[in-house]
Amino acid sequence: MTIVILSRGKCGLSKCVTRYLVAMAAADLLVIILYLILRHIPIRYRETFLALYDICVCNIHATLLYAATDCSVWFTVSFTFDRFVAICCQKLKIRYCKEKTADMVLGTVTVLSCLKDITWYFLVSNQYSHFNSPWFCRVKTDVLSSLVWGTIAFLHSIITPGVAFVLILLLTAFTVRHMKVASRARRRLRPHSSGESPRDPEMDNRRKSIIFLFVISGNFILLWSELMVHSIRKCMWWLVYNSAILPAFLMEMGFMLQLLSCCTNTCIYAVTQTKFRSQLKNVVMYPITIILKLIKQ
Repeated sequence: MTIVILSRGKCGLSKCVTRYLVAMAAADLLVIILYLILRHIPIRYRETFLALYDICVCNIHATLLYAATDCSVWFTVSFTFDRFVAICCQKLKIRYCKEKTADMVLGTVTVLSCLKDITWYFLVSNQYSHFNSPWFCRVKTDVLSSLVWGTIAFLHSIITPGVAFVLILLLTAFTVRHMKVASRARRRLRPHSSGESPRDPEMDNRRKSIIFLFVISGNFILLWSELMVHSIRKCMWWLVYNSAILPAFLMEMGFMLQLLSCCTNTCIYAVTQTKFRSQLKNVVMYPITIILKLIKQ
Protein backbone atom coordinates (compact mmCIF):
# COMPACT_ATOMS: atom_id res chain seq x y z
CA MET A 1 0.00 0.00 0.00
CA THR A 2 2.87 2.35 0.80
CA ILE A 3 4.47 1.66 -2.59
CA VAL A 4 1.18 2.37 -4.40
CA ILE A 5 0.54 5.60 -2.49
CA LEU A 6 4.06 6.95 -3.01
CA SER A 7 4.13 5.91 -6.69
CA ARG A 8 1.03 8.01 -7.40
CA GLY A 9 3.10 11.11 -6.62
CA LYS A 10 0.36 12.92 -4.67
CA CYS A 11 2.15 13.20 -1.33
CA GLY A 12 3.74 16.58 -2.03
CA LEU A 13 7.24 15.09 -2.34
CA SER A 14 9.69 15.67 -5.17
CA LYS A 15 10.09 12.90 -7.76
CA CYS A 16 13.64 12.34 -6.56
CA VAL A 17 12.59 11.77 -2.94
CA THR A 18 9.66 9.62 -4.08
CA ARG A 19 12.04 7.34 -5.99
CA TYR A 20 14.13 6.72 -2.89
CA LEU A 21 11.14 6.13 -0.62
CA VAL A 22 9.51 3.71 -3.08
CA ALA A 23 12.79 1.80 -3.41
CA MET A 24 13.17 1.63 0.39
CA ALA A 25 9.60 0.37 0.79
CA ALA A 26 10.09 -2.25 -1.95
CA ALA A 27 13.34 -3.52 -0.39
CA ASP A 28 11.72 -3.69 3.06
CA LEU A 29 8.82 -5.66 1.58
CA LEU A 30 11.24 -8.14 0.00
CA VAL A 31 12.99 -8.67 3.34
CA ILE A 32 9.65 -9.33 5.03
CA ILE A 33 8.62 -11.83 2.32
CA LEU A 34 11.97 -13.63 2.16
CA TYR A 35 12.45 -13.88 5.91
CA LEU A 36 9.22 -13.56 7.86
CA ILE A 37 7.11 -15.55 5.35
CA LEU A 38 9.33 -17.88 3.32
CA ARG A 39 11.57 -18.64 6.30
CA HIS A 40 8.85 -20.71 7.98
CA ILE A 41 7.92 -22.85 4.99
CA PRO A 42 10.94 -25.21 5.43
CA ILE A 43 10.06 -25.51 9.14
CA ARG A 44 6.45 -26.41 8.39
CA TYR A 45 7.20 -28.75 5.48
CA ARG A 46 10.46 -30.28 6.65
CA GLU A 47 10.13 -33.59 4.79
CA THR A 48 9.56 -31.84 1.47
CA PHE A 49 12.65 -29.68 1.83
CA LEU A 50 14.83 -32.63 2.78
CA ALA A 51 14.47 -33.73 -0.85
CA LEU A 52 15.53 -30.30 -2.15
CA TYR A 53 19.04 -30.22 -0.67
CA ASP A 54 20.61 -31.10 -4.02
CA ILE A 55 19.07 -27.98 -5.60
CA CYS A 56 20.73 -25.67 -3.03
CA VAL A 57 17.46 -23.88 -2.29
CA CYS A 58 18.78 -22.62 1.04
CA ASN A 59 21.88 -21.11 -0.61
CA ILE A 60 19.72 -19.23 -3.11
CA HIS A 61 17.32 -18.15 -0.36
CA ALA A 62 20.17 -16.80 1.79
CA THR A 63 21.73 -14.92 -1.15
CA LEU A 64 18.43 -13.26 -2.07
CA LEU A 65 17.69 -12.36 1.56
CA TYR A 66 21.09 -10.77 2.18
CA ALA A 67 20.90 -8.90 -1.14
CA ALA A 68 17.46 -7.51 -0.24
CA THR A 69 18.73 -6.54 3.23
CA ASP A 70 21.75 -4.77 1.72
CA CYS A 71 19.49 -2.90 -0.69
CA SER A 72 17.24 -1.83 2.19
CA VAL A 73 20.24 -0.52 4.17
CA TRP A 74 22.05 1.21 1.31
CA PHE A 75 18.86 2.73 -0.11
CA THR A 76 18.54 4.41 3.30
CA VAL A 77 22.14 5.63 3.04
CA SER A 78 21.50 6.92 -0.50
CA PHE A 79 18.39 8.77 0.65
CA THR A 80 20.31 10.30 3.57
CA PHE A 81 23.07 11.47 1.21
CA ASP A 82 20.49 12.92 -1.21
CA ARG A 83 18.92 14.95 1.61
CA PHE A 84 22.40 16.04 2.76
CA VAL A 85 23.13 17.37 -0.74
CA ALA A 86 19.71 19.03 -1.01
CA ILE A 87 20.10 20.90 2.28
CA CYS A 88 23.85 21.52 2.55
CA CYS A 89 25.16 21.72 -1.04
CA GLN A 90 23.04 24.17 -2.99
CA LYS A 91 25.31 24.22 -6.07
CA LEU A 92 25.49 20.42 -6.31
CA LYS A 93 21.77 20.11 -5.58
CA ILE A 94 20.78 21.29 -9.08
CA ARG A 95 22.80 18.54 -10.75
CA TYR A 96 22.45 15.72 -8.23
CA CYS A 97 18.91 15.86 -6.80
CA LYS A 98 17.19 14.73 -9.99
CA GLU A 99 15.01 11.77 -10.91
CA LYS A 100 17.58 10.35 -13.34
CA THR A 101 20.34 10.54 -10.75
CA ALA A 102 18.14 8.73 -8.23
CA ASP A 103 17.43 5.97 -10.76
CA MET A 104 21.15 5.61 -11.50
CA VAL A 105 22.10 5.50 -7.80
CA LEU A 106 19.39 2.96 -6.93
CA GLY A 107 20.31 0.77 -9.89
CA THR A 108 24.01 0.86 -8.99
CA VAL A 109 23.29 0.00 -5.35
CA THR A 110 21.11 -2.93 -6.40
CA VAL A 111 23.74 -4.38 -8.75
CA LEU A 112 26.59 -3.96 -6.24
CA SER A 113 24.52 -5.52 -3.44
CA CYS A 114 23.72 -8.56 -5.58
CA LEU A 115 27.38 -8.99 -6.58
CA LYS A 116 28.58 -8.61 -2.99
CA ASP A 117 26.13 -11.16 -1.59
CA ILE A 118 26.86 -13.90 -4.11
CA THR A 119 29.54 -15.02 -1.64
CA TRP A 120 26.78 -16.04 0.80
CA TYR A 121 25.93 -18.83 -1.65
CA PHE A 122 29.28 -20.43 -0.77
CA LEU A 123 29.31 -19.47 2.93
CA VAL A 124 26.20 -21.45 3.86
CA SER A 125 25.27 -25.06 3.22
CA ASN A 126 22.25 -26.32 1.31
CA GLN A 127 20.58 -27.51 4.52
CA TYR A 128 17.91 -25.49 6.28
CA SER A 129 17.97 -25.28 10.04
CA HIS A 130 14.56 -26.69 10.89
CA PHE A 131 14.24 -24.77 14.12
CA ASN A 132 12.51 -21.46 14.69
CA SER A 133 15.76 -19.49 14.93
CA PRO A 134 17.31 -16.55 13.00
CA TRP A 135 19.95 -18.79 11.41
CA PHE A 136 17.89 -20.58 8.78
CA CYS A 137 20.83 -21.99 6.72
CA ARG A 138 23.52 -24.03 8.38
CA VAL A 139 27.01 -22.58 8.01
CA LYS A 140 29.51 -24.88 6.32
CA THR A 141 32.00 -26.58 8.62
CA ASP A 142 35.02 -25.42 6.63
CA VAL A 143 33.79 -21.81 6.87
CA LEU A 144 33.94 -21.92 10.67
CA SER A 145 37.58 -23.03 10.58
CA SER A 146 38.76 -21.03 7.56
CA LEU A 147 40.54 -17.71 8.01
CA VAL A 148 39.65 -16.66 4.44
CA TRP A 149 35.91 -17.35 4.72
CA GLY A 150 35.86 -15.99 8.25
CA THR A 151 37.41 -12.76 6.97
CA ILE A 152 34.81 -12.54 4.19
CA ALA A 153 31.99 -13.00 6.72
CA PHE A 154 33.62 -10.36 8.93
CA LEU A 155 33.80 -7.91 6.00
CA HIS A 156 30.10 -8.49 5.34
CA SER A 157 29.32 -7.39 8.90
CA ILE A 158 31.66 -4.39 8.62
CA ILE A 159 30.19 -3.15 5.33
CA THR A 160 26.54 -3.81 6.20
CA PRO A 161 25.55 -2.34 8.50
CA GLY A 162 28.87 -1.07 9.96
CA VAL A 163 29.95 1.35 7.23
CA ALA A 164 26.33 2.28 6.49
CA PHE A 165 25.79 2.97 10.21
CA VAL A 166 28.74 5.39 10.35
CA LEU A 167 27.80 7.13 7.09
CA ILE A 168 24.24 7.77 8.23
CA LEU A 169 25.47 9.13 11.56
CA LEU A 170 27.96 11.49 9.90
CA LEU A 171 25.60 12.69 7.15
CA THR A 172 22.79 13.33 9.62
CA ALA A 173 25.14 15.17 12.00
CA PHE A 174 26.53 17.38 9.20
CA THR A 175 23.02 18.12 7.93
CA VAL A 176 21.76 19.13 11.39
CA ARG A 177 24.85 21.29 11.96
CA HIS A 178 24.40 23.04 8.61
CA MET A 179 20.72 23.56 9.37
CA LYS A 180 21.51 25.27 12.68
CA VAL A 181 24.13 27.56 11.12
CA ALA A 182 21.84 28.48 8.20
CA SER A 183 18.93 29.11 10.57
CA ARG A 184 20.95 31.54 12.69
CA ALA A 185 22.26 33.34 9.59
CA ARG A 186 18.77 33.75 8.05
CA ARG A 187 17.36 35.07 11.35
CA ARG A 188 20.04 37.77 11.43
CA LEU A 189 19.40 38.77 7.80
CA ARG A 190 15.61 38.80 7.87
CA PRO A 191 13.88 42.04 8.94
CA HIS A 192 12.16 42.16 12.31
CA SER A 193 8.81 43.81 12.85
CA SER A 194 7.09 44.50 16.19
CA GLY A 195 9.79 42.58 17.95
CA GLU A 196 8.66 39.29 16.38
CA SER A 197 10.39 37.33 13.63
CA PRO A 198 8.15 36.73 10.60
CA ARG A 199 7.71 33.15 9.41
CA ASP A 200 10.31 31.92 6.95
CA PRO A 201 8.77 29.41 4.48
CA GLU A 202 12.21 28.24 3.32
CA MET A 203 13.31 27.41 6.86
CA ASP A 204 9.96 25.74 7.58
CA ASN A 205 10.47 23.42 4.58
CA ARG A 206 14.05 22.67 5.64
CA ARG A 207 12.91 21.99 9.18
CA LYS A 208 10.31 19.48 7.96
CA SER A 209 12.94 17.82 5.77
CA ILE A 210 15.41 17.52 8.61
CA ILE A 211 12.76 16.06 10.93
CA PHE A 212 11.82 13.49 8.28
CA LEU A 213 15.48 12.64 7.69
CA PHE A 214 16.29 12.49 11.39
CA VAL A 215 13.37 10.15 12.16
CA ILE A 216 14.27 7.71 9.35
CA SER A 217 17.99 7.78 10.18
CA GLY A 218 17.36 7.50 13.91
CA ASN A 219 15.02 4.57 13.35
CA PHE A 220 17.71 2.76 11.36
CA ILE A 221 20.49 3.48 13.88
CA LEU A 222 18.39 2.49 16.89
CA LEU A 223 17.06 -0.79 15.49
CA TRP A 224 20.27 -1.96 13.78
CA SER A 225 22.77 -1.10 16.53
CA GLU A 226 22.47 -4.28 18.60
CA LEU A 227 22.64 -6.63 15.61
CA MET A 228 25.69 -4.80 14.27
CA VAL A 229 27.58 -5.14 17.56
CA HIS A 230 26.80 -8.82 17.96
CA SER A 231 27.47 -9.65 14.32
CA ILE A 232 30.95 -8.15 14.59
CA ARG A 233 31.49 -9.94 17.89
CA LYS A 234 30.54 -13.26 16.31
CA CYS A 235 32.87 -12.71 13.36
CA MET A 236 35.69 -11.84 15.74
CA TRP A 237 35.04 -15.15 17.48
CA TRP A 238 35.42 -16.90 14.13
CA LEU A 239 38.74 -15.16 13.54
CA VAL A 240 40.43 -15.34 16.95
CA TYR A 241 38.39 -18.03 18.77
CA ASN A 242 38.72 -16.40 22.17
CA SER A 243 36.17 -13.58 22.28
CA ALA A 244 33.46 -13.58 24.92
CA ILE A 245 30.40 -15.72 24.25
CA LEU A 246 27.18 -13.80 24.80
CA PRO A 247 23.71 -15.28 25.37
CA ALA A 248 21.97 -16.37 22.15
CA PHE A 249 18.82 -14.41 22.96
CA LEU A 250 20.74 -11.12 22.53
CA MET A 251 21.51 -11.98 18.90
CA GLU A 252 17.92 -13.11 18.39
CA MET A 253 16.74 -9.78 19.78
CA GLY A 254 19.06 -8.03 17.31
CA PHE A 255 17.46 -9.95 14.43
CA MET A 256 14.03 -9.02 15.74
CA LEU A 257 14.87 -5.31 15.89
CA GLN A 258 16.49 -5.43 12.45
CA LEU A 259 13.34 -6.96 10.96
CA LEU A 260 11.22 -4.44 12.86
CA SER A 261 13.13 -1.66 11.07
CA CYS A 262 11.69 -2.99 7.79
CA CYS A 263 8.16 -2.50 9.14
CA THR A 264 8.37 0.96 10.71
CA ASN A 265 9.07 3.22 7.73
CA THR A 266 5.38 3.25 6.77
CA CYS A 267 4.52 4.47 10.27
CA ILE A 268 7.19 7.15 9.92
CA TYR A 269 5.67 8.37 6.64
CA ALA A 270 2.21 8.44 8.25
CA VAL A 271 3.42 10.37 11.30
CA THR A 272 5.55 12.97 9.48
CA GLN A 273 3.73 13.44 6.15
CA THR A 274 0.26 15.01 6.27
CA LYS A 275 -0.50 14.33 2.59
CA PHE A 276 0.57 10.70 2.96
CA ARG A 277 -1.95 10.26 5.78
CA SER A 278 -4.61 11.80 3.58
CA GLN A 279 -3.78 9.48 0.66
CA LEU A 280 -3.67 6.47 3.00
CA LYS A 281 -7.12 7.35 4.29
CA ASN A 282 -8.43 7.64 0.71
CA VAL A 283 -6.99 4.24 -0.23
CA VAL A 284 -8.49 2.56 2.84
CA MET A 285 -11.88 4.22 2.34
CA TYR A 286 -12.05 3.58 -1.42
CA PRO A 287 -13.35 -0.04 -1.28
CA ILE A 288 -15.75 0.90 1.53
CA THR A 289 -17.13 3.74 -0.61
CA ILE A 290 -17.67 1.38 -3.55
CA ILE A 291 -19.48 -1.16 -1.34
CA LEU A 292 -21.74 1.55 0.07
CA LYS A 293 -22.61 2.74 -3.45
CA LEU A 294 -23.47 -0.80 -4.53
CA ILE A 295 -25.69 -1.26 -1.47
CA LYS A 296 -27.53 1.98 -2.19
CA GLN A 297 -28.15 0.91 -5.79
